[in-house]
Amino acid sequence: MSDDEDMGGGGGGGAEDAFDDEEQEDQEGLDVRGEQDDETEGLSAELLAQNAAASAGKTYIPIEERVTTKYLTKYERARVLGTRALQISMNAPVMVDLDGETDPLKIAMKELRERKIPIIIRRYLPDGSYEDWSIDELIVD
Repeated sequence: MSDDEDMGGGGGGGAEDAFDDEEQEDQEGLDVRGEQDDETEGLSAELLAQNAAASAGKTYIPIEERVTTKYLTKYERARVLGTRALQISMNAPVMVDLDGETDPLKIAMKELRERKIPIIIRRYLPDGSYEDWSIDELIVD
């Protein structure tokens, strides 16, 4: 009996032969997914190179030369609170005492009031440069 007969196959096994070839490659110790990993690795390197080229025109502005306001805008506030609440809901460590609070958004608000949120805000300027501000540097009303 051949392998084809064991699998209940009779004649016309074109698709079965292809399947058997894949099984044999796996049994021989060849990594069938190895090619995909190499392609993914190459794609990641290409994306990193494109990202580096895109950000090459952007420069960091040092703390002493900042030009934007020290106030946290309502848009930044909304994004920071939403992002932090999502992190908390996915079991990120909480930076303040909970006092029985379970709502992630309320916990994020408490962290913002106490300036304990570990997030840095990057503000892009029209000339392509950017400034990084941490929450404890900003005025939060």
